[in-house]
Amino acid sequence: MVRQQKHESVNTKLLISPQSLTSLLAEKLSHIIIDTRIPEDYAISHIPQSINIRDFFTYLLENSYPAGLKKLQEDFAEIMSRVGISGAEWLIVYEDTLNKGYGQSCRAAFLLKYLGCAQVSILHGGYRAWQTAGLPTTDEVPLPESSIFRLHPNADMMVTAAEMLQAIDNPAIIKLDVRDRNEWLGLSSSPYTVDFCPRKGRIPNAVWIEWHRMMTSESEISMFRSKTEILEICQSVGITEDSIVYVYCFKGSRAANTLIALQVAGISARNYFGSWNEWSRDFSLPVDSRVM
Repeated sequence: MVRQQKHESVNTKLLISPQSLTSLLAEKLSHIIIDTRIPEDYAISHIPQSINIRDFFTYLLENSYPAGLKKLQEDFAEIMSRVGISGAEWLIVYEDTLNKGYGQSCRAAFLLKYLGCAQVSILHGGYRAWQTAGLPTTDEVPLPESSIFRLHPNADMMVTAAEMLQAIDNPAIIKLDVRDRNEWLGLSSSPYTVDFCPRKGRIPNAVWIEWHRMMTSESEISMFRSKTEILEICQSVGITEDSIVYVYCFKGSRAANTLIALQVAGISARNYFGSWNEWSRDFSLPVDSRVM
């Protein structure tokens, strides 16, 4: 019973340190570690027992209407079943470092929560923090047995294009753009290439905080800032602890990273997961295309 209570206590933490993850491995509790990096980096070295699922970062939502969300759910249920994830385990996700991979581990955590996984943590500081702590790595690849993933989608986590459209003229909902500067200014349509999407600009009435600002970047190990620091950054665009915030980026990844920061600060927020990749391609949706 004591072990069960300790397990539940640790599981409430969305951010987990390398030292805490080491303790988890020693306790041999039911867990799965997910590496979201490119397969080439994973093949060189990774955290022992971790499995590589790059799809958490590369998957592009077709659209945020019911058919698109249903396809996302079915696609990931198949992926997770194939690698032996049922959804009942404690899932720990990591990337190289939080400010370099466009929020990929946070995107993974967001998707896992959305799909119905109750126990999800992000390795704070990423793989670099693990290595800096002198913890063991390996190039051995585990061979998990297949499982059946149980879908329990949490629709409240996902802002759809229709909901974002309704929110544009609602001052009670803050539309937060967290893309890189050139995307916000309307000089580029994506972090990939300038003309990757058909339109450049912003969702009308959005405010901007570049996602990097929510993390420290003084060292190679990026970490989320303190609650006080995050609140101060948010207040510069009118966001307080009482605000309702819809966050977007290009494909919901940097937005997922920002959601973690907002959660640290106690701010209620949802992810417009389709983000600019969806919005810019639907010409019925309005765009503020002024070059700022």
